[in-house]
Amino acid sequence: MNIKWLGHSAFHIETAKAKILIDPFFTGNPAFRDEERKAATAGLTHILLTHGHGDHVGDTVAIAKETGATVLANFDLCMWLGRQGISKLEPGNTGGTIQLGSFTATFVNALHSSAQITDDGVSHSLGNANGLVLHFDDEPTLYHMGDTDIFSDMALVQELHEPEIGIVPIGDRFTMGGAVAALACQRYFKFNTAIPCHYGSFPIIDQTPETFIAGMDGASTLVATPEVGGAVTL
Repeated sequence: MNIKWLGHSAFHIETAKAKILIDPFFTGNPAFRDEERKAATAGLTHILLTHGHGDHVGDTVAIAKETGATVLANFDLCMWLGRQGISKLEPGNTGGTIQLGSFTATFVNALHSSAQITDDGVSHSLGNANGLVLHFDDEPTLYHMGDTDIFSDMALVQELHEPEIGIVPIGDRFTMGGAVAALACQRYFKFNTAIPCHYGSFPIIDQTPETFIAGMDGASTLVATPEVGGAVTL
């Protein structure tokens, strides 16, 4: 499995049988490098969305139309995307699991909001925010937490899914900060590898993963902090 960080919460995950984008926020993402776009979309099979905010839905509509990739999101967000012209949709909701060829995606809870603001200034709810747990045929189980704070039912995510890889938001202000994210990882999970995200993009969130790294000191979990465009191979 090759996991490439594309800035903010956007990741490209490649296995022998799938090429996946999670939360493909490219346009307007200060951390994204335009030269990564072609490789990130080539041969794409799936786009997975944790929630409906613009910095996570990102370029989904354009990429899905360009590649024909299947888009998975919560039901409300899928219905909205369908109105934007996307036809290959896999809607679900918290607790549900969807088979996507060589892997499954399970919607788990996240403590966050999910909406889009239209040109008239009205905020329109787009379902609940989620984390996504991906179970593969022959690869480690991966949990992208989405945008969230710590919550005690993370223990149930560990019990039910036993994820080996955690993609963890650490930027503070809109998600848990690095110290709390480290507490979540150490108290509730047994990750082999933790990859922090949702930092270093906008100036109002934390710019480095140092607080998270410090909080993980002494843990058996490997903390991987690739540069934007860098990859972790597992």
